[in-house]
Amino acid sequence: MTDRRLLETAADAMENSYSPYSRTKIGAAIECADGTVFTGCIIENVAFGATICAEAAAIASAVSAGHQNFKRIATISEGNTYSLPCGNCRQLLNEFSPTIEVLSARTSDGRFVSYSLTALLPMPVTAGDNL
Repeated sequence: MTDRRLLETAADAMENSYSPYSRTKIGAAIECADGTVFTGCIIENVAFGATICAEAAAIASAVSAGHQNFKRIATISEGNTYSLPCGNCRQLLNEFSPTIEVLSARTSDGRFVSYSLTALLPMPVTAGDNL
């Protein structure tokens, strides 16, 4: 799947966003190592901590279907800013695929950026750490 097609899939998921508080739609599409793609969208809640990020929703869909090895994740949001995964989602991605590629696009001009997860989360918590 091309970068553009993965981003288009995330844009399709973005349309289902429930974001009455931020008024910003966000969608995600995660590509598994075998090429299967799962999507998610932001689901806000008035109790902010109960909000589900688009990335977390896509990861949960994939894991629920038995997939735990991811190649890339694409996010897209309305407007002029890139919507990169939050710290919690970065850590969640690291749990399954520390070398995943992260794409993020904005709808205003269709441009996107690409980062490795290690660039976005240089010192993740790992199972080997003394917790």
